[in-house]
Amino acid sequence: MRFHRSALIGLACLAIGLDFNSNGVARAEIAEEDITEETSEYTYPEESKSFDFEADVSRMLDIVVNSLYQNKDIFLRELISNSQDAIDKARFLSIKNPNILDAKEELDVRIVADPVAKTITITDSGIGMTKNDLVNNLGVVANSGTSKFLDAVTDGTADVSQIGQFGVGFYSAFLVADRIRVASKYADDSVQYVWESKNGESSFHIYEDPRGNTLGRGTEITLFMKEDAVEYCDEVKIKELASYYSEFLTHPIHVAKTETIQVPVKDEDAGGETDEDDFAISDDDMDGADQEMEDVTTQTWELVNGNKPIWVRDKDDVSDSEYQDFFQVVAKDEYEKPKSWIHFNAEGNINFKSILYLPPRLTAESQIKDENGNGQKNAMKLYVKKVLISDAFELLPSYLGFIKGVVDSDDLPLNVNRETLQENKVIRIIKKKLVRKVLEMLKKFSSKKKLEEKDEDETKEVELDDEGNIIEQEAEEVEEKEDEYLKWFTEFGTALKMGVIEDSANRERLLKLLMFKSSKVEDNTETRTLQEYLDNMPEWQTQIYYLPGNDIKAIKKSEFLSTFIDKDIEVLYFDHPIDEYLTNHATEFSGISFQSITKAGVKLEDEDKDLIKRREQVYKAKFKPVNKFFKAIFGEALTRVTVSKRCGDAAALLSAEQHGMSSNMEQVMKSQSRATSIPEHSYRSHRVFEFNPRHPLIIKLNEMVTAPEDSDEDFVSDEKTIDLAWMIHDTAVLNSGYSLHDISQFTERMNRVLQSELGLDDMELEDEIEPSVEEDEISEDEEDESMDELDQSLPPGYEAGEPQILIP
Repeated sequence: MRFHRSALIGLACLAIGLDFNSNGVARAEIAEEDITEETSEYTYPEESKSFDFEADVSRMLDIVVNSLYQNKDIFLRELISNSQDAIDKARFLSIKNPNILDAKEELDVRIVADPVAKTITITDSGIGMTKNDLVNNLGVVANSGTSKFLDAVTDGTADVSQIGQFGVGFYSAFLVADRIRVASKYADDSVQYVWESKNGESSFHIYEDPRGNTLGRGTEITLFMKEDAVEYCDEVKIKELASYYSEFLTHPIHVAKTETIQVPVKDEDAGGETDEDDFAISDDDMDGADQEMEDVTTQTWELVNGNKPIWVRDKDDVSDSEYQDFFQVVAKDEYEKPKSWIHFNAEGNINFKSILYLPPRLTAESQIKDENGNGQKNAMKLYVKKVLISDAFELLPSYLGFIKGVVDSDDLPLNVNRETLQENKVIRIIKKKLVRKVLEMLKKFSSKKKLEEKDEDETKEVELDDEGNIIEQEAEEVEEKEDEYLKWFTEFGTALKMGVIEDSANRERLLKLLMFKSSKVEDNTETRTLQEYLDNMPEWQTQIYYLPGNDIKAIKKSEFLSTFIDKDIEVLYFDHPIDEYLTNHATEFSGISFQSITKAGVKLEDEDKDLIKRREQVYKAKFKPVNKFFKAIFGEALTRVTVSKRCGDAAALLSAEQHGMSSNMEQVMKSQSRATSIPEHSYRSHRVFEFNPRHPLIIKLNEMVTAPEDSDEDFVSDEKTIDLAWMIHDTAVLNSGYSLHDISQFTERMNRVLQSELGLDDMELEDEIEPSVEEDEISEDEEDESMDELDQSLPPGYEAGEPQILIP
């Protein structure tokens, strides 16, 4: 929709003082008299009639200006919303009376910002107002419930649905304006009237517009800005605000754009009227280097709400390409395409429509918040009747902050200032519904590949040779599709794991979305879901086994893993610090508990229980001496010592108590302690020393410490035996992922063991050699000969003794 040309010219002349030719192109300078009028003390026209505001209106103005709105930007949102309502009314009435649109067929809003005159003009082609409408709508508020409403405004409990009834939206213009002039022409009225009032006055003035009927139909609101609000007169600023709050409104919103260009000076002798060709630059003009040029100011209209609110349409009527295009609007990224989306209409206690998108990658703004609330920026926008209310309110929990989308409700209960949502039951219902819909979208996305593979298997045609045998396809033809969900999960998986920790209500749903690497998956790019793990468990297995570590390479080398590999028992690899922390909150999945294989007390019940029990009793009795020996020398370094059959090929391992920290968690806590000064005792785990009764070192050590039958001692030992025991312990510490507590003692024991093995009497250093002069000369000659031999073995061009880069 567009204005008639005459209306456009009249509007622009009044707002910016430009002189237009017959084609609507500005040609002249800004009029000086307009500047003088707005910068000097203004007086109302003599023919105007003064009306006093009602007491409640004066009170309303005071509340609006001083306490109701916290953000001045919203004045434009409120005025545009009023204009849209007026246009809706005109369109509705034109159904019964088409003549209403005769004066002006266009249904749109146009905004002009004039930094020179310090004004902003908003013009709509709505139904317009009569003189009585101006008095009653802008100067008098409805009597029914007014005082009660104003009291509610004061205490912040007023309902936003009453704003239009009491004119609060219009009064927000006084946040930025010293004076407001409203010109309006009702569709069936022959006269165009003007309403004017100054900020702080208790009265307003109404008079016939001396310009005559310049609008045809509609309303023109001119704001004469305060000194501290002149910044809003910038065309770029006003365009950004109009687009920000109103980009999805139904009727077109245009903002004036003024530019100055250079054109050749027209020959005055030529005479005649100016036409469009006057601004065309010909080749002849380009050839004339000395052609005299002049500055010409032109004005164009830019549409700021060209994006359509596709969420109001039925989802079956919206194509995939439209959804993808709308994502680029919501995400403000013209190159990205969403991985998935969900479009729904919620009905119940509150009705709202929404589109939620799954972004393809994790941006810097989408990082998970830290403990100080820094990092993640909310990506959801809340609309009421397609007018933006907030893009800062967290409609989704922080772990889903990467989700982009819109929520629009016609009956959302807001505070009257539309800037603060009431934290009531309805808002909690919206949040809960949105979370469920996001998880539903993620579930479908994670199952997409499986469904596609199933469909392909059902439709795949098998090729047979002449003898009826199946022809095997070449490897190039059997190209496996990329798992899009796995690729997405690699970036966003940490956020979902945070959700498992934070969102107990949706914990089970989130656990189903997690993916882990596994001991039964050779390819590091493949993963297992928890449900796939359960589906592959043997009948006797009652727990979900996992192994935490710094990275996959270190996890695969863990001594804890060997027994499980030998028994073909699947173990999930927890290679992210948050993985193990997650199990402290989610202790089970589908009724099956999580169990770290680095914790003490892990029992594999794949054998006969009676046999296992008898075997344990025999081992305990046989290795009682070495057990007591370990307890005596290790002392407080360990919580307890026990015989174990899950050490694999290792002589011993160090595990953690069931409710203690594993070696991996201890390392994580230690790293944090360096930044937060956590005392060491708060992260030291309760360690259990598990020794392998089948290992030769343990068997030999048990023999060495076993006391004679006629002795009263539990065990015997000497320094060598103690050193061997500590070497087994230290090896277990390193194999289990812990750090050695005292490196110097470890070094001393290692030196004593080496001294004993090498049969050295002592470890004293030899005296330094005192070479003679003859020996020096001989050694130099020998060195030269050895360098010559080395040079002969090197490729041509290389010399020994110098650093070289060998390129094959």
